[in-house]
Amino acid sequence: MPVVTWDHVHLRSPDPEATAAWLRDILGGEIVRAPGRIDVNLGGARIFIAPLEGDNAVSPPPPHPHQGLDHFGLTVKDIDAVAAEIKAKGVEFTREPTTIRPGVRICFIRGPEGISIELLERDKKYT
Repeated sequence: MPVVTWDHVHLRSPDPEATAAWLRDILGGEIVRAPGRIDVNLGGARIFIAPLEGDNAVSPPPPHPHQGLDHFGLTVKDIDAVAAEIKAKGVEFTREPTTIRPGVRICFIRGPEGISIELLERDKKYT
């Protein structure tokens, strides 16, 4: 079997600067600039944010649920405190913090361009 590791997630946005700023301001990402591009380091992964260019037509985000990539998940410590902090910043929650099984609490937020982002906290005694 091949050995793989995550390299990046690639997003398309009509406003890459605003998308990068949201990931920085809401989730604590670090904006990294290079000639002609903007990336965000977030939780140990790189997020490339590409602009929508010229007349290249793109489809709008699909309604939920849909086939294909559904969301990405980020681990946090003290999910209730994190949720309260980002809710105070006006972030939309599509699922409030809840315990889905012993030792696992989750919530879902709506990110830029309608991206679904899961925040989760795992109690190590259950893993």
